[in-house]
Amino acid sequence: MEGNLLVRVEGVSKRFSGVPALQNVHFDLYAGEVHALLGENGAGKSTLMKIISGAYTRDSGDLYIKGEPVGDLTPLSAQRLGIGIIHQELNLCPHLSVAENIYLNREIASFGITDRKKQNSAAKKYLDTLKLDVDPDTLVRELPVSKQQMVEICKTLSMNAQVIIMDEPTSALTDKEIDDLFNVIKMLKSEGRGIIYISHRLEELSRIVDRVTILRDGRYIKTLDFAKTTLEEIISYMVGRNLSEKFPRIAVSRGEKALEVKNLSSPRGVGVKDVSFELYRGEIVALAGLMGAGRSETARAVSGADRMSAGEIFLEGRKITIKNVRSAIKEGLYCIPEDRKKDGLCIKMTLAENITLPSLEIISRFGVIRRGKEVEKATKMKDALKIKTPGIGQCAANLSGGNQQKVVVGKWLMRNAKVVIFDEPTRGIDVASKIEIYNIINELKKQGIGVMFVSSELPEVLGMSDRILVMCNGRITANLETKNTNQEEILKYATQYA
Repeated sequence: MEGNLLVRVEGVSKRFSGVPALQNVHFDLYAGEVHALLGENGAGKSTLMKIISGAYTRDSGDLYIKGEPVGDLTPLSAQRLGIGIIHQELNLCPHLSVAENIYLNREIASFGITDRKKQNSAAKKYLDTLKLDVDPDTLVRELPVSKQQMVEICKTLSMNAQVIIMDEPTSALTDKEIDDLFNVIKMLKSEGRGIIYISHRLEELSRIVDRVTILRDGRYIKTLDFAKTTLEEIISYMVGRNLSEKFPRIAVSRGEKALEVKNLSSPRGVGVKDVSFELYRGEIVALAGLMGAGRSETARAVSGADRMSAGEIFLEGRKITIKNVRSAIKEGLYCIPEDRKKDGLCIKMTLAENITLPSLEIISRFGVIRRGKEVEKATKMKDALKIKTPGIGQCAANLSGGNQQKVVVGKWLMRNAKVVIFDEPTRGIDVASKIEIYNIINELKKQGIGVMFVSSELPEVLGMSDRILVMCNGRITANLETKNTNQEEILKYATQYA
């Protein structure tokens, strides 16, 4: 590999509570290359990156930065060595402006006072680089997740890092934003910077990646020249087996109408406008459309997370009133949210506590939780969903993204669901975990439950749904039978204002 060696990891190991997260791992990065780090959730990718960026200390092994051995790093010392990281889970202060987030703890000041004009001007330069049309004075909490992700990227670029770690940087971006990001990555490569790229969207690797290193179960498996391998080969190394079917579709006879929504409107975000649809028992319906089309807003309004300004909801033919999430849960209508950490988990609570939280009446007697019952129910769900964890007492914050998603799903499988809505159910999880989530969705379908899911990935929409509702600008623009449509038709309706 040409170029100067920026990072070398030799024989690094790390354990948590006696459980190995990394075992004798090797990795290197050269100037001017994009090196993808791949593996299933729980493979050790994030742990390795946190060691390189100073968030974790290693138990053993050696770390070299620009050819020099370094001891245990801190986030500050790593930053001083030219290492920047863009986290998958956003690391921003929502109550601060875009410019204040970009220069947090590195404020541009005159005479000890932040010079807002200079700071905004400097921030604007990086916003323009990513073609992000946002006022630097805008509060981060006012931005959609996709633009918050771009602000996170601007923040790292502003540090002039020579080693840039990107952990799922495209998970919340539109196709246009991904194109802009990849152009920036190519520019950074030309400047001699090294980029460590983590992504579960394997199809995007061909546009930017030079080499790939694969981890599995905390162990180093192989490093490959991307141009000389195939995605099938990469996947087989990641999971240790061949995956025979990417989208395990099953056939189930459609039952009676489970859910009917009439003339739904909601003021949140882009605004849901006069949306009507039906969902049947044993049917999977996808909500498709571009970012900002109103898909998540529709899911949130139906499930009580957002206020409805108009409309009616019928569950199994009976009109119901959804005032909030609690009333929806009581009716058997559940929504598994897009942002699992913010809306789906109590990350400081254990796996068992998270799974049983919505079902306390099931595991309690006279208002007191029966711990034995909690352990029994949580263990059964952990085993059924194949959640990888040392035990049900593990803190949810310490689980991998895919296992966190399974916990969020498990919360609702304990209850008798009539309708389950998934919002981006496979965002940020690996290929094998995706299939496990698909199998869970299929199990709900077999049980005669009505299933809806929001997805930004058209192959997933076409691969798993029976019917597709396409949205644009807060309205449904098409109701398509999956077997009779294709990506081109979906995109046509996704850009067609109703």
